[in-house]
Amino acid sequence: MNNPVAEYLASVKPEAVNTAFLAYLCGLTETAAIAPKIAASIVGELENQRKRVKLIASENYCSLAVQLTMGNLFTDKYAEGMPGRRFYAGNENVDAVEADAAAEARKLFGAEYANVQPHCGADANVLAYWAILSARVEAPALEALGETNLYKLSGAQWQELKRSLGSQKLLGLDYYSGGHLTHGYRYNLSSRMFDVHSYSVSGETGMLDYDAIEGQALEIRPLILLAGYSAYPRKINFRRMREIADKAGAVFMVDMAHFAGLVAGKVFSGDYDPVPHAHVVTTTTHKTLRGPRAGLVLAKQEFAEALDKGCPLTMGGPLPHIIAAKAVAFKEAGRDEFRDYAARIVENCRALAAACINNGLTVLTGGTDNHLILVNVNELDNGSGRITGRQAESALHECHITLNRNSLPGDPNGPWYTSGLRIGTAAVTTLGMGTAEMEELGAIIALVLKAVSPAPAGSKAKYTIEPGAKAEALDRVKKLLDRFPVYPELDLEFLQKAFC
Repeated sequence: MNNPVAEYLASVKPEAVNTAFLAYLCGLTETAAIAPKIAASIVGELENQRKRVKLIASENYCSLAVQLTMGNLFTDKYAEGMPGRRFYAGNENVDAVEADAAAEARKLFGAEYANVQPHCGADANVLAYWAILSARVEAPALEALGETNLYKLSGAQWQELKRSLGSQKLLGLDYYSGGHLTHGYRYNLSSRMFDVHSYSVSGETGMLDYDAIEGQALEIRPLILLAGYSAYPRKINFRRMREIADKAGAVFMVDMAHFAGLVAGKVFSGDYDPVPHAHVVTTTTHKTLRGPRAGLVLAKQEFAEALDKGCPLTMGGPLPHIIAAKAVAFKEAGRDEFRDYAARIVENCRALAAACINNGLTVLTGGTDNHLILVNVNELDNGSGRITGRQAESALHECHITLNRNSLPGDPNGPWYTSGLRIGTAAVTTLGMGTAEMEELGAIIALVLKAVSPAPAGSKAKYTIEPGAKAEALDRVKKLLDRFPVYPELDLEFLQKAFC
């Protein structure tokens, strides 16, 4: 095809033009004119996602409106600062976009304040940490010195201030209990910033023990009590956690990156909605919220001034083209259809958990309240030894099911090989799948896992899979995805002919 756009327009009647596909096609045509290999890889990714079931709990499919909004000339702008207070001239339209995105975020979550600048969830957490340190440690210290200008501090005063900032305590969920790397994991920046302490899930139930957390918090007296998770299948009672924070004199911070869509969709409400209870809430915008890959900070007004100073505190130039896409996603998430979607995520996840259990798999905590489940594959032994999470992940991917291995509480295989799988339903719910499809997926997952063996014996990475089970799984996955194609608006066959 010399001109894919002209070829497409010539093949359809004007009233039948798919505008979303046409916009996508125009973008790829421009890309291919400069970098044809990049255009081919984009089409290859669509092909890859069309033939594999996505069960990664931290991934989703954003709308084509969100995708297309990211590709615009706002990417050319430097916009350090906040709307109306930039370090560069010429940001009138960026100001309008950012103000709209922040207003939509506040409206969607019922928040007092929103900062839409973070590039990702890790950035959002770093900004939140330093804003809390600035508001609760630095500001009182400067007030005691009768000074507001850091440059006027003596060398000794500056060293003392740095010492006080660097010796604060953070109490968050243990990595092996489902906490995120940015919650104080030893190899993450957060562990260098704080004197980190961790709480864990109960060894008996696998769930949070609020009385035990309260006892720790009162003993440790952290600056920040942090709630939220990367791999915990239950709801958190944020009212109870705020009570604990208040008793301990701590700032209560919540990382809702995984379940922000369930909050926006009103599936998590009352005691289970973190926004009314937390001082500061951070999130990504691309998981259950189904927006662009980016971050967000919500907060009480007490922390607004410190968060507004993200530049020069932690942030460089924000990404206005991504902020524009956030605004679109927030508007989408405010619709009734999104509430229905959020409810179906949890309905599907519970059905998937039940299907896994009914097919002989061990699901931690016996089920789920949210968008993810954890499966202990280390209990499976097909005669050649127990398998690891890495072997299970690889075997399922070979059978066109994409998910990720995950550490479990007290994991004997460590964070690389792991003993578990984390399985999420946000993406397949976006495709339109329901509980019947979850029953089928649970059966396919069990079929594959029961056919996997370490090879050679004792290996934690290499494996074999029974050919018959693999062939059956591939066939069943294909039949499932033929009914629920990824981005059905996009004509893959046409794109392959044009760019591959």
